Amino acid sequence: EKVEARLQVPNLYDPEQIETLHHVEQGLRAHTLYRKDHEYVVKDGEVIIVDDFTGRLMPGRRWSDGLHQAVEAKENVKIENENQTLATVSFQNYFRLYTKLAGMTGTADTEAAEFADIYKLEVLVIPTNRKNIRLDLQDTVYKTEREKFTAVCNDVEERWKKGQPVLVGTVSIAKSEVLSSLLRKRNVQHDVLNAKQHEREAEIVAQAGRKGRITISTNMAGRGTDILLGGNPEFLAKRDVGPEPTPNEIEGRLVQERVDKAKASGESKFAPVTAAEVDQVYKAEFAAWKERHDAAIAKYKGECAREHDDVVSLGGLHILGTERHESRRIDNQLRGRSGRQGDPGSSKFYLSLEDDLMRIFASDR
Repeated sequence: EKVEARLQVPNLYDPEQIETLHHVEQGLRAHTLYRKDHEYVVKDGEVIIVDDFTGRLMPGRRWSDGLHQAVEAKENVKIENENQTLATVSFQNYFRLYTKLAGMTGTADTEAAEFADIYKLEVLVIPTNRKNIRLDLQDTVYKTEREKFTAVCNDVEERWKKGQPVLVGTVSIAKSEVLSSLLRKRNVQHDVLNAKQHEREAEIVAQAGRKGRITISTNMAGRGTDILLGGNPEFLAKRDVGPEPTPNEIEGRLVQERVDKAKASGESKFAPVTAAEVDQVYKAEFAAWKERHDAAIAKYKGECAREHDDVVSLGGLHILGTERHESRRIDNQLRGRSGRQGDPGSSKFYLSLEDDLMRIFASDR
């Protein structure tokens, strides 16, 4: 009735008002179901979707049927034109176009029934090269989210004081930032890895296994990342010596030097940079870079090896999940960051009755 009065239409469900009803429903969805720093972020005046499974930004992807425009209006950013969909195909039908299908992943066994039903594919479990000695602890459930986060902070602070590295998994950017603010109040040093800090992803992941490191992450660190206990000597070396020189970068620098020199002397022309000149400078700079890089690798290999032993004695990397995901595979991927290559490790999930999964699927119990 309020909407009909505001829009001055007698009946919103009249066939003539079907388009108006659609826009109202999309606006309602945008304001109530789609939350900033959960389903999307606002970056550089643009609404960017966050992938629910990977925790990464998906620039260029847009919701359809006017939903993206409704979210843009809600966030008061420029409203872009809606994309025109020319054709659609489901993943299942797309994969069926191939006569042969195969894949490899660490979490396929939980979806074995789906592979068998849809793709007629058998899932084989390959034994690990080294025995998994990770200790997977029982979940702890609290009544409220506040109690849960207090318990999480207590656990993190206790392990941080011992020096054990901890990877804290959260389901959204907003939850990761809430937890970060709580740990800051306790003066617990930590790194935050989410879609807003994706530029620092390599750096944060490379250090997540070092002694005393606390890393709060969305699903970004839950898949496709190898966290080395004691730190990654390769990354530490590159951080010290800088990136490897490339012919393109050297050519651009030589051209700029000649342009600057010509301007300074008042000349309008300068000699072109030849491939031989670029190659000569590249070989010299690469040799110098490699010498520094190899020296740094040798230095950090020893440091990381000693720190690896310290971290192992403390129990390895501890995985702390703050909420169960709708997909069990995502939880397994998070757990799988610890106890790799036969290293010790542990994992534990902290839940509350206010978690989305509990509210949606257990509200009637």
